[in-house]
Amino acid sequence: MPDAPQATLYRMVLPDHTCPFGVKAKALLEKHGYDIDDRVLATREEVEAFKAEQGVSTTPVVFIGDERVGGSDELERFLARG
Repeated sequence: MPDAPQATLYRMVLPDHTCPFGVKAKALLEKHGYDIDDRVLATREEVEAFKAEQGVSTTPVVFIGDERVGGSDELERFLARG
């Protein structure tokens, strides 16, 4: 059996807020059989530092292998292409 494809998911899970788009992205990856490295950004500071480092304005951010796919909408389009 071949190894599952690899994905890294950076998503916001704060004490008072879990990003619904991160939950959606994780569910999409699971549905498509990805082995997920789930990187939870647990503080507002971690979220802001990650966004600045990646040059993005929102989370989640998904990487498939070394390719940055983007957020949950971009992930949906990526997975639809097969």
